[in-house]
Amino acid sequence: MTTTRDAAPRHVTDWIALAAISAGALVSVLVVLPYRSFDLDRFLAPKELAVHVAAAIAGAATLARARSVRVARADFLLGAWLLLSIASAAFATNHWAGFRAVTLSVSGAVIYWSARRLATAGLASALSACLGAVVVLGASTALLQAYGVKFDFATLSRAPGGTFGNRNFMAHLAAIGVPLLAWGAVGARRQGGSLLATAGLAACSAALVLSRTRAAWLSLMVVAVVALVLVARGPALFEPAQRRRAWVSIVAIIIGVALALVVPNRLDWRSDNPYLDSVKGVVNYKEGSGRGRLKQYVNSVKMAAHHPAFGVGAGNWPVSYPAYAPDDDPSLAESTGMTANPWPSSDWVAAISERGVVATFAWTAFVLTLVGAGLRARYDATLTSEVRLAAVVGVAALLVAVVEGLFDAVLLLPMPLIVAMAAAGALLPAGKEEGTFTFAGPSRVMLPLLLFGAQAVASLSALARVDAMRLYTAGTTASLERAVARDPGSFRIQLRAAEAQQTRGRCAEARAHAMAARDLFPNAPGPKRVLSACPGKG
Repeated sequence: MTTTRDAAPRHVTDWIALAAISAGALVSVLVVLPYRSFDLDRFLAPKELAVHVAAAIAGAATLARARSVRVARADFLLGAWLLLSIASAAFATNHWAGFRAVTLSVSGAVIYWSARRLATAGLASALSACLGAVVVLGASTALLQAYGVKFDFATLSRAPGGTFGNRNFMAHLAAIGVPLLAWGAVGARRQGGSLLATAGLAACSAALVLSRTRAAWLSLMVVAVVALVLVARGPALFEPAQRRRAWVSIVAIIIGVALALVVPNRLDWRSDNPYLDSVKGVVNYKEGSGRGRLKQYVNSVKMAAHHPAFGVGAGNWPVSYPAYAPDDDPSLAESTGMTANPWPSSDWVAAISERGVVATFAWTAFVLTLVGAGLRARYDATLTSEVRLAAVVGVAALLVAVVEGLFDAVLLLPMPLIVAMAAAGALLPAGKEEGTFTFAGPSRVMLPLLLFGAQAVASLSALARVDAMRLYTAGTTASLERAVARDPGSFRIQLRAAEAQQTRGRCAEARAHAMAARDLFPNAPGPKRVLSACPGKG
C-alpha cells in the first residue's frame, strides 16, 4: 500500500519506520538466548520477537500520518494470503503453532507495506544499505566461528552458523543480501560506501562457500543468469564509473570464494573435499539429504491432498506429518517419533500442506506480480536508471528467496523474512493500482492503534516464550509449572512438566500436562507414555 499525504513526502515518521525495520533486522540477526535445552528455539524465538516489535513500530509510524492508501494488485494478493492463513490456523489441530506462524506472516506483510512507504519517501536506497550491512554482520559471525573464534552461544554441530545457530540459516540470508550489496557497491553515491559494500560482498561470498548450503548456491546461480540477461538487454543501467565498480564487485566475489577455499579453517567436515562434494550434490535427489527431501515432499503432498482447502493449519506441518510418514522416514527423529524440524524443507511445501491450495495460489500470484512489475520497470525507458536498477535488484533478491524456498525453509524464518520483505517493498513496484481507501475521522487514529495493538499481542506472545525458556532451565517443578503458565503451547515444556510430576508421584497433575501435550501433538509418543504410567479417564 502506498500512503498519500498532504504534507511533505518525507516526515519524521518515515525515519522512525526506517530505524525500526533496520534495528529489527539487526537484532533478529544478532540476538541469541543462552538456554541450550532449546537449541533451535533459543535462536528463533528472540528473533521472532525482534521482527514483531519492528513491525509494530514501523507499521504504526507508516499509518500515523496517512490520509489515504492506494492499494495495488500485490496488496490484495498479500492480504488474501494472510486471510487464508488465518482461516487455516483456525481449523488447525494446534492453535498455538498456528498463531505463531500466522503472526510471523502478518509481521512480514507489515514490514513489506512499511517499506513501500519508505520507497515513496525516497528512502529505498537507505533501507537497502541498512539491510546489506545487517547481512554482512550476520555473515561475519559465521566467518569468526569458522576461523576459530569461540562463542558461548554458537552451535558447533551446525557450524558455521554464528548467531543464526545453523549454517543454512546464515547462508539463506547471505544469499538474499548479495543483490543488495551489489547495488550498494555499484550505485553508492560515495566511494567509501561503495568500498564497504564491495568488502561485504567478499565476506558474504566466503561465508556462503564455507556454509556448503546447496540451496543458497543454486539460487545464486539461477539468479546470476537472470540478472545477467536483465543487465545486458534493455535501456542502459550503468554510467561508465558504475561499470568499473561492477567489475570490481565481481573481482571481490571471486576473491572471497578463493580465500574461503585456500585459507585453513576450523570446520570439522567429514569429507576430504567437502566443497567439491557439495557442488556435485547440488541437484542430487537420488541419495543423502536430497533423497530425504523428496520423500518428505511426497508425504507432505499427501497431507495437502487430504486437506486441500485450508491445509492442516499454519504451523501445523510437524503436528500432522508423522501420521503420513512411515516409521523409517528420515524427517522423523528416532528418539521422539516426531519431526526433526518444525517445518518441512521447503517454503512452498509448507505453504501447500499447511495453508492449502488456494492460499498457495495467492502467495504465488503475489510473488509473480512483484516480479512482473519489476521486469516492466526495468524496461521502462521513461524511468531513471536508478529506479530501473533498483527494480533489477529487487527482482534478484526476491528470486533468491523464492528459489531457496524450493529446497529449504527460508521465509518461514524471521531473519530472511524481514530482509526479503523489506527489500521487496522498497525496491519493487506492486503492480496495477486497484483503488484508494481514504481515512477520515476516528479511523485515522484507530488504524495505527489497532495495528500497534495487534503487533503488541504477537510481541508479548513471543516474549512469553522467551521467559518460559528461562523458567524451564531452572529445572524445578515449581519453575516448570510457571513455564507452562507462560507458554502453554510449548509441547516440550508441557511434556517435561508431566514427566516431572509423574516422577514425584503426582499423577493427577502429570495427566493434566500429558493431555495438554497430547492435544498439541496427537501423534507424539511421549504423552502416551506418561498417560500409560498414570492411567485414568481421558
